[in-house]
Amino acid sequence: MARRALISVSDKTGVIEFARQLEQRGWEILSTGGTYASITGAGIPARQVSDVTGFPEMLDGRVKTLHPAIHGGILARREEDHLGQLQEHGIGTIDLVCVNLYPFRETVARGAPFDEVVENIDIGGPAMIRSAAKNHAGVLVLVDPADYPVALQDEVSETDRKRLAAKAYRHTSEYDAAITAYLEGTSDELPTSLPHTLTLNLEKTAEVRYGENPHQPGAIYRLGSARGPVIDARVVAGKPMSFNNFTDADAAWTLCQELSAQESALPEHAAVCVAVKHANPCGVALAADVKTAWERARDADTLSVFGGVVAVNRPVDLVAAQSMRGTFLEVLIAPDVTAEAIAWFTEKKPDLRVLIAGPSEHVSVLDVRPLTGGFAVQEKDARPWDDLCPETVTTREPTKQEWLDLRFAWATVKHARSNAVVIAKGGVTVGLGAGAVSRIWAAERAVANAGENARGAVLASEAFFPFDDVVRLAAQAGVTAILQPGGAKRDPEVIAACNELGLSMVFTGSRHFKH
Repeated sequence: MARRALISVSDKTGVIEFARQLEQRGWEILSTGGTYASITGAGIPARQVSDVTGFPEMLDGRVKTLHPAIHGGILARREEDHLGQLQEHGIGTIDLVCVNLYPFRETVARGAPFDEVVENIDIGGPAMIRSAAKNHAGVLVLVDPADYPVALQDEVSETDRKRLAAKAYRHTSEYDAAITAYLEGTSDELPTSLPHTLTLNLEKTAEVRYGENPHQPGAIYRLGSARGPVIDARVVAGKPMSFNNFTDADAAWTLCQELSAQESALPEHAAVCVAVKHANPCGVALAADVKTAWERARDADTLSVFGGVVAVNRPVDLVAAQSMRGTFLEVLIAPDVTAEAIAWFTEKKPDLRVLIAGPSEHVSVLDVRPLTGGFAVQEKDARPWDDLCPETVTTREPTKQEWLDLRFAWATVKHARSNAVVIAKGGVTVGLGAGAVSRIWAAERAVANAGENARGAVLASEAFFPFDDVVRLAAQAGVTAILQPGGAKRDPEVIAACNELGLSMVFTGSRHFKH
């Protein structure tokens, strides 16, 4: 009896030539819908599945392969008992299943309406794939055109059969995860808690030479159908991205975009520049243009910016590019870079990775961090300034400029590792202490970093002050206004110290630990 192949594919890459090769090797081909039309239109003999089942396609194509004549032929073990049952019911074996699924993720990605998305949830396809993968000892299962040559071998090894089966189950599990994520994301009811079961649908999107260190293998993965500004950025100059480049660039771009969202409050500062080192901001500045914003961010900490990653929120032209001549940087990420600037970077700074970032799409609101044997999961800290109710708790009210700087410092300190303290003045960070195990140590580092620039500056802390020591240190350095969440037992003492020393203090009521 001739071997039979069932071919029903959404992605028709290479399927005509594959079907032709099978037919020349004596295979009988079964097919459905558009695939049948493509194969027979190319002059390749094929039978419709409806001829085998005795039933036409029903319900606008929702039911066509869900039939014992199909699944019996796929699932039967090639043993006397099962083959005898097939013969009793007039069912032939199906020895190859070549199926890939309705374009569900592509339909979601182009913003199709809900009803159209639901119609692109494949039912029969996953059932056939899973049946064939279960019976992979007797049935070849193909979900990827890259594997067609394997099926054209005279003999397919047990190792290849298992590999194809595993790939098939991965294909259907990713598909189901995408559907789950979509339906959860379009629910009219907000979840009251994190889901009992959390599925992470990850697909490798970039190779890197190694992870954080040379002895650690590493790679970059996409979560579901998400598009990220860094993982999907276009590298227009420089070397390939490393693992650390990706993580630092993502940190820089995230803070850059948060500050850009405050543009209405800072109309004279359209350009934002964020420099990051080891995932912490080391220089952040606002200015009227990219060149000036970069120069202010660089001068905020010329030592730490060396070997750093820089993000800007406006296109980089040749003038801005040339202003980066004297500083070694690993990555520059921007919404656009002019052709002249790209040419200059390629010639003058060939090792600098220059990225053009696009928008974020379909990004999860969850923050997932690894633990030994599991993950810690929370919603991302995306609380905007406008969601706060800042309250001046001291006798002295901040000036208009201090309010602007406090808001700027608050956005920056939110993206620094705890414990963190930021000192800012005139739309630039002049001192930053991050990752300290004590708040006073973070403040001491920020004050030392600021030096004389602390005079007339403001200070922001991502968490409350347990004592009044930070207030007294800040006042001694010349800081005039402080922003912090409040909520400590000694708040009255801290407020009293501010009043004694003539400082303004604002409580936000919102903590922003970042570990």
